[in-house]
Amino acid sequence: MLFISIFIIGTTAAKAQSTQFSSWIASFNTFSIKNTKLSVHLDVQARSTDEWREFQTFLVRPGLNYHFRKNMVATVGYGWVGSRRTLQDLTAYLSEHRIWEQFIVNHHLDFIPIQHRFRVEQRFIGNPVVNNNELEKDGHELTHRFRYFLRGVIPFSGEKSFTKGPFGALQNEVFLNFANTDVVNGKAFDQNRAYLAVGYRFSRQFDLEMGYLYNYISGINNAYTKIHVLQLAGYVRL
Repeated sequence: MLFISIFIIGTTAAKAQSTQFSSWIASFNTFSIKNTKLSVHLDVQARSTDEWREFQTFLVRPGLNYHFRKNMVATVGYGWVGSRRTLQDLTAYLSEHRIWEQFIVNHHLDFIPIQHRFRVEQRFIGNPVVNNNELEKDGHELTHRFRYFLRGVIPFSGEKSFTKGPFGALQNEVFLNFANTDVVNGKAFDQNRAYLAVGYRFSRQFDLEMGYLYNYISGINNAYTKIHVLQLAGYVRL
Protein backbone atom coordinates (compact mmCIF):
# COMPACT_ATOMS: atom_id res chain seq x y z
CA MET A 1 0.00 0.00 0.00
CA LEU A 2 2.81 2.40 0.92
CA PHE A 3 4.80 1.80 -2.25
CA ILE A 4 1.70 1.86 -4.47
CA SER A 5 0.69 5.23 -3.03
CA ILE A 6 4.17 6.66 -3.50
CA PHE A 7 4.23 5.42 -7.10
CA ILE A 8 0.86 7.00 -7.86
CA ILE A 9 1.98 10.28 -6.32
CA GLY A 10 5.26 10.28 -8.18
CA THR A 11 3.59 9.71 -11.54
CA THR A 12 0.73 12.22 -11.13
CA ALA A 13 0.86 14.97 -13.73
CA ALA A 14 0.52 18.34 -12.04
CA LYS A 15 0.77 21.77 -13.61
CA ALA A 16 1.08 23.79 -10.40
CA GLN A 17 3.17 22.37 -7.58
CA SER A 18 4.64 23.93 -4.47
CA THR A 19 7.11 22.49 -1.98
CA GLN A 20 7.14 23.26 1.73
CA PHE A 21 9.15 22.29 4.82
CA SER A 22 7.45 21.87 8.17
CA SER A 23 7.68 20.32 11.63
CA TRP A 24 4.93 18.48 13.51
CA ILE A 25 4.79 17.47 17.15
CA ALA A 26 2.19 14.97 18.32
CA SER A 27 1.07 13.13 21.45
CA PHE A 28 -1.09 10.01 21.01
CA ASN A 29 -2.69 8.77 24.23
CA THR A 30 -4.89 5.88 25.35
CA PHE A 31 -6.27 5.71 28.90
CA SER A 32 -7.93 2.47 30.01
CA ILE A 33 -11.14 2.48 32.05
CA LYS A 34 -10.79 -0.27 34.64
CA ASN A 35 -13.09 -3.30 34.62
CA THR A 36 -14.66 -2.32 31.28
CA LYS A 37 -13.98 -2.80 27.58
CA LEU A 38 -13.72 0.98 27.23
CA SER A 39 -10.79 3.37 27.02
CA VAL A 40 -10.30 7.05 26.27
CA HIS A 41 -8.46 8.21 23.16
CA LEU A 42 -6.75 11.61 22.98
CA ASP A 43 -4.28 12.97 20.49
CA VAL A 44 -2.94 16.52 20.47
CA GLN A 45 -0.86 17.96 17.63
CA ALA A 46 0.82 21.20 16.56
CA ARG A 47 2.16 21.87 13.06
CA SER A 48 4.25 24.70 11.66
CA THR A 49 3.87 26.72 8.48
CA ASP A 50 6.38 26.52 5.64
CA GLU A 51 9.98 26.97 6.81
CA TRP A 52 8.85 27.01 10.45
CA ARG A 53 7.78 30.67 10.44
CA GLU A 54 4.60 30.27 12.52
CA PHE A 55 2.15 27.70 13.80
CA GLN A 56 -0.10 26.46 11.00
CA THR A 57 -2.40 23.99 12.73
CA PHE A 58 -3.46 22.98 16.23
CA LEU A 59 -5.46 19.77 16.63
CA VAL A 60 -7.21 18.22 19.63
CA ARG A 61 -8.97 14.88 19.02
CA PRO A 62 -10.66 13.05 21.93
CA GLY A 63 -12.62 9.83 21.51
CA LEU A 64 -14.13 6.84 23.28
CA ASN A 65 -12.80 3.37 22.41
CA TYR A 66 -14.62 0.05 22.65
CA HIS A 67 -12.39 -3.03 22.62
CA PHE A 68 -14.26 -5.87 20.91
CA ARG A 69 -11.19 -8.08 21.18
CA LYS A 70 -7.59 -7.59 22.13
CA ASN A 71 -6.78 -6.74 18.51
CA MET A 72 -10.01 -4.97 17.44
CA VAL A 73 -11.03 -1.50 18.61
CA ALA A 74 -13.85 0.80 17.50
CA THR A 75 -13.84 4.52 18.31
CA VAL A 76 -16.18 7.48 18.06
CA GLY A 77 -14.89 10.96 18.72
CA TYR A 78 -14.76 14.68 18.15
CA GLY A 79 -11.96 16.75 16.67
CA TRP A 80 -11.18 20.45 16.88
CA VAL A 81 -8.75 21.84 14.31
CA GLY A 82 -7.53 25.43 14.30
CA SER A 83 -5.81 26.24 11.00
CA ARG A 84 -4.13 29.34 9.68
CA ARG A 85 -6.17 30.51 6.66
CA THR A 86 -5.42 33.29 4.16
CA LEU A 87 -7.87 35.22 1.96
CA GLN A 88 -7.19 38.47 0.10
CA ASP A 89 -3.82 38.82 1.89
CA LEU A 90 -5.54 38.57 5.28
CA THR A 91 -4.69 35.74 7.67
CA ALA A 92 -6.47 34.31 10.71
CA TYR A 93 -6.89 31.05 12.60
CA LEU A 94 -10.26 29.51 11.72
CA SER A 95 -11.76 26.42 13.29
CA GLU A 96 -12.92 23.13 11.84
CA HIS A 97 -15.06 20.72 13.84
CA ARG A 98 -15.07 16.98 13.13
CA ILE A 99 -17.10 14.00 14.16
CA TRP A 100 -15.22 10.80 13.44
CA GLU A 101 -15.59 7.05 13.63
CA GLN A 102 -12.86 4.46 13.21
CA PHE A 103 -12.10 0.76 13.43
CA ILE A 104 -8.63 -0.63 14.15
CA VAL A 105 -7.38 -4.16 13.49
CA ASN A 106 -3.97 -5.27 14.79
CA HIS A 107 -2.02 -8.40 13.88
CA HIS A 108 1.56 -9.63 13.56
CA LEU A 109 3.61 -10.28 10.45
CA ASP A 110 6.28 -12.55 11.92
CA PHE A 111 7.68 -10.39 14.78
CA ILE A 112 6.36 -7.09 13.34
CA PRO A 113 3.09 -5.69 14.77
CA ILE A 114 0.86 -4.31 12.01
CA GLN A 115 -2.02 -1.89 12.45
CA HIS A 116 -4.85 -1.19 9.99
CA ARG A 117 -7.02 1.83 10.77
CA PHE A 118 -10.20 2.75 8.89
CA ARG A 119 -11.57 6.21 9.73
CA VAL A 120 -14.54 8.24 8.48
CA GLU A 121 -14.77 11.97 9.23
CA GLN A 122 -17.67 14.38 9.05
CA ARG A 123 -15.88 17.72 8.62
CA PHE A 124 -17.53 21.04 9.45
CA ILE A 125 -15.11 23.48 7.81
CA GLY A 126 -15.21 27.18 8.66
CA ASN A 127 -16.16 29.40 5.73
CA PRO A 128 -13.71 32.37 5.57
CA VAL A 129 -15.06 35.87 4.81
CA VAL A 130 -13.55 39.35 4.94
CA ASN A 131 -15.33 41.77 7.29
CA ASN A 132 -13.97 45.25 8.10
CA ASN A 133 -10.58 44.27 6.72
CA GLU A 134 -10.41 41.22 8.99
CA LEU A 135 -10.68 37.55 8.13
CA GLU A 136 -13.56 35.92 9.98
CA LYS A 137 -15.59 32.72 9.93
CA ASP A 138 -19.11 32.81 8.49
CA GLY A 139 -20.63 29.47 9.46
CA HIS A 140 -19.45 25.98 8.49
CA GLU A 141 -19.79 23.75 5.44
CA LEU A 142 -20.04 19.96 5.73
CA THR A 143 -17.95 17.50 3.78
CA HIS A 144 -16.87 13.90 4.40
CA ARG A 145 -13.57 12.05 4.23
CA PHE A 146 -12.36 8.43 4.44
CA ARG A 147 -8.88 7.59 5.71
CA TYR A 148 -6.96 4.30 5.56
CA PHE A 149 -3.86 4.04 7.74
CA LEU A 150 -1.29 1.22 7.72
CA ARG A 151 1.59 1.08 10.21
CA GLY A 152 4.29 -1.41 11.08
CA VAL A 153 6.68 -1.24 14.04
CA ILE A 154 9.94 -3.13 13.60
CA PRO A 155 11.73 -4.02 16.89
CA PHE A 156 15.47 -3.97 16.30
CA SER A 157 15.76 -6.89 18.72
CA GLY A 158 13.65 -9.07 16.42
CA GLU A 159 11.50 -10.14 19.37
CA LYS A 160 7.76 -10.59 18.93
CA SER A 161 7.03 -9.84 22.60
CA PHE A 162 8.64 -6.40 22.35
CA THR A 163 8.39 -4.35 25.57
CA LYS A 164 11.53 -2.20 25.59
CA GLY A 165 14.24 -1.01 23.21
CA PRO A 166 14.80 0.73 19.87
CA PHE A 167 12.53 0.24 16.87
CA GLY A 168 11.79 1.46 13.37
CA ALA A 169 8.35 2.50 12.15
CA LEU A 170 6.93 2.58 8.64
CA GLN A 171 3.45 3.86 7.86
CA ASN A 172 1.22 5.28 5.15
CA GLU A 173 -2.18 6.97 5.18
CA VAL A 174 -4.37 7.83 2.21
CA PHE A 175 -7.23 10.38 2.44
CA LEU A 176 -10.27 10.25 0.14
CA ASN A 177 -13.05 12.85 -0.03
CA PHE A 178 -16.67 11.91 -0.63
CA ALA A 179 -19.99 13.81 -0.54
CA ASN A 180 -19.89 17.57 -1.11
CA THR A 181 -16.28 17.57 -2.28
CA ASP A 182 -16.63 21.12 -3.67
CA VAL A 183 -16.13 22.32 -0.09
CA VAL A 184 -12.52 21.10 -0.34
CA ASN A 185 -10.72 20.40 -3.63
CA GLY A 186 -13.58 19.02 -5.74
CA LYS A 187 -11.89 15.61 -6.05
CA ALA A 188 -11.99 12.18 -4.45
CA PHE A 189 -8.25 12.15 -3.74
CA ASP A 190 -7.33 14.52 -0.93
CA GLN A 191 -3.82 13.66 0.23
CA ASN A 192 -1.31 10.98 1.16
CA ARG A 193 1.14 10.78 4.05
CA ALA A 194 4.12 8.41 3.95
CA TYR A 195 6.27 8.19 7.09
CA LEU A 196 9.52 6.58 8.22
CA ALA A 197 10.77 6.90 11.81
CA VAL A 198 13.07 5.53 14.47
CA GLY A 199 12.11 5.44 18.12
CA TYR A 200 12.60 3.95 21.53
CA ARG A 201 10.11 2.01 23.65
CA PHE A 202 10.80 2.90 27.28
CA SER A 203 8.11 0.56 28.60
CA ARG A 204 4.78 -1.00 27.64
CA GLN A 205 3.27 2.39 28.44
CA PHE A 206 5.48 4.84 26.52
CA ASP A 207 7.17 5.20 23.11
CA LEU A 208 9.01 8.19 21.66
CA GLU A 209 9.92 8.47 17.98
CA MET A 210 11.20 10.94 15.40
CA GLY A 211 10.91 10.63 11.66
CA TYR A 212 10.38 12.02 8.20
CA LEU A 213 6.87 12.41 6.79
CA TYR A 214 6.12 13.16 3.14
CA ASN A 215 2.72 14.82 2.78
CA TYR A 216 1.34 15.06 -0.76
CA ILE A 217 -1.81 17.24 -0.95
CA SER A 218 -4.15 17.65 -3.90
CA GLY A 219 -5.53 21.17 -4.25
CA ILE A 220 -8.15 22.72 -6.50
CA ASN A 221 -7.80 21.97 -10.23
CA ASN A 222 -4.18 20.97 -10.95
CA ALA A 223 -2.59 22.46 -7.84
CA TYR A 224 -0.56 20.10 -5.65
CA THR A 225 1.54 20.69 -2.54
CA LYS A 226 4.45 18.58 -1.34
CA ILE A 227 5.36 19.03 2.33
CA HIS A 228 8.55 17.59 3.84
CA VAL A 229 7.90 17.15 7.55
CA LEU A 230 10.14 16.42 10.53
CA GLN A 231 7.86 14.83 13.14
CA LEU A 232 8.35 14.13 16.84
CA ALA A 233 5.71 11.85 18.36
CA GLY A 234 5.03 10.34 21.76
CA TYR A 235 2.72 7.38 22.48
CA VAL A 236 1.20 6.89 25.94
CA ARG A 237 -0.77 3.75 26.88
CA LEU A 238 -2.14 3.72 30.43
